Amino acid sequence: MAKRVVWTRKARLDRFAILKYWQKRNKSKTYSKKLNKLFVQSALIISKYPEIGKRTDIENVRAKIIKEYLLFYEIAGQELIVLTIIDGRRDPNLISKRISK
Repeated sequence: MAKRVVWTRKARLDRFAILKYWQKRNKSKTYSKKLNKLFVQSALIISKYPEIGKRTDIENVRAKIIKEYLLFYEIAGQELIVLTIIDGRRDPNLISKRISK
């Protein structure tokens, strides 16, 4: 059974910032729309198959690779909670600080 997808405030802000960056960089919304669709579709896939993501050092938190981004999430009962989306090319120490609770 698919879990209900819940985007945290941090995840929504991160997604918005990523999409805004690409819109500004490309002077077009085309790539941002495609990337947003990938984020949403990936969250829906994870909601059906929560074990698909790679385990992280943080208990109960997993990561799904989407292009060069990492979508971090956890499962809480019947909900898939999207914690944040981070550029995977960043310093791993910064990433762990961003997703630690």
